[in-house]
Amino acid sequence: MLPTALTDEALRAPVNVTWEITEACNLSCRHCLSADLRAQQRGELTPEECRRIVDDLAAADVFQVNFGGGEPFLRKDFLDLLAYAQAKGITSCVSTNGTVLDDDLVGRLAAMSGLFLQVSLDGASPGTNDAIRGAGTFARILDGVDCLRRHALRDFSLNMVVTKVNVHEVGEFADLAARLGAKARLSRFRPSGAGCASWDDYRLTKAQLLELSEFLGEHTDILTGDSFFSLTPESRRRLGLTMCGAARMTMAIAPDGGVYPCAFLTDPAFLAGDAAAESPVAIFRESEVFARLRANDNAACSGCSRFSLCHGGCPAVAYFVTRSLEAGDPECLMAALGAGV
Repeated sequence: MLPTALTDEALRAPVNVTWEITEACNLSCRHCLSADLRAQQRGELTPEECRRIVDDLAAADVFQVNFGGGEPFLRKDFLDLLAYAQAKGITSCVSTNGTVLDDDLVGRLAAMSGLFLQVSLDGASPGTNDAIRGAGTFARILDGVDCLRRHALRDFSLNMVVTKVNVHEVGEFADLAARLGAKARLSRFRPSGAGCASWDDYRLTKAQLLELSEFLGEHTDILTGDSFFSLTPESRRRLGLTMCGAARMTMAIAPDGGVYPCAFLTDPAFLAGDAAAESPVAIFRESEVFARLRANDNAACSGCSRFSLCHGGCPAVAYFVTRSLEAGDPECLMAALGAGV
């Protein structure tokens, strides 16, 4: 049975918010989902605006905020904002590229309770990761992870965006994460931001999609990021959502305050409002953009035998590949099997 958030009854507030808190970054990853927003240089919210947004989310009992960027730790006031969010009772997760983690920063993070970190690493070897994230980044990321271990900060995961060039290392990546005391997490590569230009270079082949599906079915301990439900087998059904939560359970806030259904739908067509000028919770409830996402019933997929497992898959992939939200995820398991959607 679907949770209330994924039925026709809309929530009064999101459960989870992804907040790209800064445009600043010290890397230029080839698949960066935020590349377009960063290139536009639209500016960032002020500290006061950020605190007002936190107040609004806290008043609506938003459970979790996932802070990303850019690289969030490059924003000078980010630790203050993080502490403010925690003081308001919001569970916080920070997605970092790991290269800026040092003893001083990690020591301050270790003093915070209930903080989760996600460290990006796109391969189990320097050659694979560095081809995506930049020369020397593999070693720098592992130095950052070593800082986390020295300070006994244990609630962290290593996240790999699975692409054509690193999918062969998923098993080794899981082993590496275990050796480093981290949880292994895999995320889908999607044609958003810089991923649009690198889509053909990085998208998985049908054979690789099938191999990945089989691997995930056999390794239920591995965490999977959003929208893998369109690919994973029945054995993982109990482990997470069976349909997209964008505009239903989640929303995204850009560095300048722009509100979108999710971090992978930051195209101008999906701009729903301005969190600097109005309540982001009100935008979630009242936006026509969000209402359109909620009304999407993926009719093209409704007759599929796997519909109850994925409900059409990831709308971001569908939109950027086919320019239609109703087309269904072109990388679902049935498409990989050649059965269509």
